[in-house]
Amino acid sequence: MTVDVRTEIVIDRPRDEVAGYAIDPSNAPEWYANIESVEWETPAPLGVGSKLAFVARFLGRRLAYTYEIAELVPDERLVMRTAQGPFPMETTYTFATRGNSGTHMTLRNRGEPRGFSAIGAPLMAAAMRRANRQDLSTLKARLEALPAKE
Repeated sequence: MTVDVRTEIVIDRPRDEVAGYAIDPSNAPEWYANIESVEWETPAPLGVGSKLAFVARFLGRRLAYTYEIAELVPDERLVMRTAQGPFPMETTYTFATRGNSGTHMTLRNRGEPRGFSAIGAPLMAAAMRRANRQDLSTLKARLEALPAKE
């Protein structure tokens, strides 16, 4: 069973600010409740082929996995994938200008749970949807609280 969770939000900040903050791996623990740490496995800056080691907690379990950047279009789209573990995943961020100074951001997680994880796919999808909504709300609050750039 495929898990495919898409979450969207409008953030009242310019697209370059939202995208720049959201795709910066060092910011992930600040707005993702479940991510504990991120470490570079390849040298910065972020680009196609970059690898990042994440440690997270999800559904009471500690997860360690490595994402590889598969696509990066500055201020528009980031696609990263992991192939290891019981739940290979692809995460996509997209950014579009909304109005004069807003950004429509989409966060999409999809993957194919394997083995025992496949049994819990519906529960996993529901938990991911809740977590993604909360994470995007945190991101929105964090970015909208920043002073406007001149």
